[in-house]
Amino acid sequence: MRHIFRAGPPVPTEPTHRTTPFEVFFDLVFVFAFIQVATFTAQTPTPLGLAHGLVLLLLLWWPFTNYAWLANQVRADVGLVRAGNAAVMAAMFVAALVLPAAWRDGTQSLAAPMTLALVYIVVRVVYLALVWRISAGNARLRASLRFRVIPVSVGLIALLFGAVFGGAAQTLLWAAAFLIDCIGGLFIAVSAGRAPLPSPSHFAERHGLIVIIALGESLISVGVGAGSVVTHWPVLVAALLALTTALALWWLYFENAAAPAGQALARLPVKDRTWTGSIAYSLAHFLLIAGIIYLAIGIEVVIAHMADHPLRRPAGTPLDWTSTAALFGGPALYLIGRALFLRLTVRHTPPAPILAVGTILALLPVARHLPAFAALALVAIILIALVCYERITWQPAAAAK
Repeated sequence: MRHIFRAGPPVPTEPTHRTTPFEVFFDLVFVFAFIQVATFTAQTPTPLGLAHGLVLLLLLWWPFTNYAWLANQVRADVGLVRAGNAAVMAAMFVAALVLPAAWRDGTQSLAAPMTLALVYIVVRVVYLALVWRISAGNARLRASLRFRVIPVSVGLIALLFGAVFGGAAQTLLWAAAFLIDCIGGLFIAVSAGRAPLPSPSHFAERHGLIVIIALGESLISVGVGAGSVVTHWPVLVAALLALTTALALWWLYFENAAAPAGQALARLPVKDRTWTGSIAYSLAHFLLIAGIIYLAIGIEVVIAHMADHPLRRPAGTPLDWTSTAALFGGPALYLIGRALFLRLTVRHTPPAPILAVGTILALLPVARHLPAFAALALVAIILIALVCYERITWQPAAAAK
């Protein structure tokens, strides 16, 4: 134990490197923060609340992608790199705890948004320090790191000012902080040079794990919404429908997308992996995670509606527009992200998911007037139909081209 955080040279990853248990634990903390976003948004679902949730998800997701890339360069569970990742886990846990009070309006306390801003600063500074350490002897990477400090610093200033001002200014400044940090980082990575991915299988596996963890933890929303009336059969059936939708999303990613995409990434020349990895995994996977989170918000509201009057209105009252948009928009966003992911990796996008997206969005106005249970059932039926269709027609050879 005394050697866990012992200083020493970073250990480069091998091409056959796999995700370690330490990295899985690291990812669990991030997903806990994602689910916290869903939980507090579902409490008062409004269009502004969904926008706030999106900004928070962006601010949480971008650091994760950076640390996933870092762990592909050197072992994340050895020496000072492990110590840095442990510090980031602690910071993200604190961020998850204060997320429900992240947005201040009027005379509300400055403590939570400022804590969140300071946590983000810690996460980004630790990342830059770790990259500086592993870039010793790599003049190109170290030079790009000097440029990388600029958008990070500007983004952090925007975060601090947003926490101080609150209200609409906070929303705009925090969204600008992400855009500056993300777009600036991608531009520098492509132009100045970012280290390639030595282990494409590890990078693909790491992002697959974050998807499955998010799917698993999203089911927590079922228990949160059900409360003490979970024994009523309509609520139990709705809970099973929620599980079915999660299983369908799992199938669509892991059965028909993850493996051929990972193989395609591995076949790319080393110098071309940076761009494909950055877009297909670091960006397209955000749509998958955001889709899961918004679906979780919608499911939690559905279960809560059904739990309000389990005897008088067992199917629940119709959802409002915001909750309906989350329930239907989440799967649509997930399918769009999956289509983009396949297009960028295997250069093939089956038409059925695009048709499913159009169907989901077209039925949204209808679902607004249906009981909550019926709206959830409609989503589940569409996803099940898509899974069944792809199960029959999917051609692995075409997907691997």
